[in-house]
Amino acid sequence: MSDPIDPVALTADLIRCNSVTPADGGALVLLEAVLTEGGFTCTRVDRGGIANLFARWGQAGANRSFGFNGHTDVVPVGDVAAWTHDPFGAEIVDGWMYGRGATDMKSGVAAFAAAAIDFVRGTPPDGAVILAITGDEEDVAADGTVALLDWMAANNEAMSVCLVGEPTCPNVMGEMMKVGRRGSLTAHFVARGVQGHSAYPHRANNPLNATVRLMDKLACHALDQGTDHFDPSTLAITTIDTGNIATNVIPATCRATVNIRFNDSHSGASISEWLRAEGAAMQAATDVAFEVAIKISGESFVTPPGELSALVARAVQAETGVEPVLSTSGGTSDARFVKDHCPVVEFGLVGKTMHQVDERVEVAQIYQLKTIYTRILTEYFA
Repeated sequence: MSDPIDPVALTADLIRCNSVTPADGGALVLLEAVLTEGGFTCTRVDRGGIANLFARWGQAGANRSFGFNGHTDVVPVGDVAAWTHDPFGAEIVDGWMYGRGATDMKSGVAAFAAAAIDFVRGTPPDGAVILAITGDEEDVAADGTVALLDWMAANNEAMSVCLVGEPTCPNVMGEMMKVGRRGSLTAHFVARGVQGHSAYPHRANNPLNATVRLMDKLACHALDQGTDHFDPSTLAITTIDTGNIATNVIPATCRATVNIRFNDSHSGASISEWLRAEGAAMQAATDVAFEVAIKISGESFVTPPGELSALVARAVQAETGVEPVLSTSGGTSDARFVKDHCPVVEFGLVGKTMHQVDERVEVAQIYQLKTIYTRILTEYFA
C-alpha cells in the first residue's frame, strides 16, 4: 500500500455497504481489511449482536495517543422511490456523492481512516493512533462505543484525546466544531382516569383534561436561561394520544411524551425529579393517576476550551480559511460516552442533508476533511 488512500473511493465503498442500523452490511469488514493493510492492529469488539472495530497503530499503553471515533451504521432510507439516486449506489453527480451515510457519517470515517493510514506510514509518530468505530450509534447505542470503551478499559488501551468525526458544520465547511452536547431525556406519561359517556362528564374523570393541563404547565416552564457554554434547555411535547376513535366516549387512559434537551445546569436525575413531582401534583389536583417512565439518553457535557480545541481550530482554519465557532448545539453523539474516557471534541463535514432523502456530500469536502485530520495528527505528534 504505497499510494495515498483515496477517502472518496473509501466513502463510496462504505456507502455501498447496506449498514442500516443495527446491521453492519460488511462496512467494518471492509475497514478492518484496509486498516490492517495499512499497518494497524485490528480487533473486533462485537457485543450484543453489534459490530465494532478497534484499530491501533503503535504500542498499547503508549505515552500519548490520538483517537478518532465514528460510526458506520445509518438510518433507514425511508421511501426509496423518493430518492433520485440509489441510496446505496454512491453515485457522483456534479461533484456530489449521493447515498445513505454520505454525510452521517461514512465520509467522516473514510477521511480519518485515510488520514491515519497515510500519516503513520509517512511520519511514524512517537505514540499511538487509535480508531474506535462502531455499528451502533443511530440506534440505542448500548453496545457500540460503550462496548469499545469497556473493552479498552479491560485491555490497557486508552486514548489521550479523541476527535469524533460527526458532521458539525451547518452551512459552510469549517464554520463549527462541537466542544460539548446537551443532555437528552424522554419522559412517557400515562394518565388513568374513569371512562364515561361524553354527555355525562360528571360521571367520568377525563384523563385528557389532566394530561393537557400537565403538558401545558411543563411546556410553559422555563427550565433555565442558558449557561456559559449552552443555550437555554428546551422541552418539546412529542405526542398526546388516547387511541380513542369514539366521539361520545370519555377515555379511561391518555398517554403523552415529552423530550427534553438540557444544559449543564441540570442533570438527568434533577430533571426526572421535577417531572415526577409535576405528575404527582397534577394527580393530587385532579384524582387522575399519573405514571412516569423516563429514559435518559445522555448527560450534558462540555470540554472546556483548551489545547485540544485550539489544535483542531488551528487545523480547520489553516485548511479552510474559516475560524470555527465552538458550539454545544445539536443532538446527542457518541462523544457523550467518550467524555468519561478522555477530552473529546467533534469536527466534520457540512451536515445539511443528513438523514434526508438524497443524502449527499460534496466530494471536494471529503478530500478537505482528510487534509484537516492529517494536519491535526501532524501537529499533535510534532
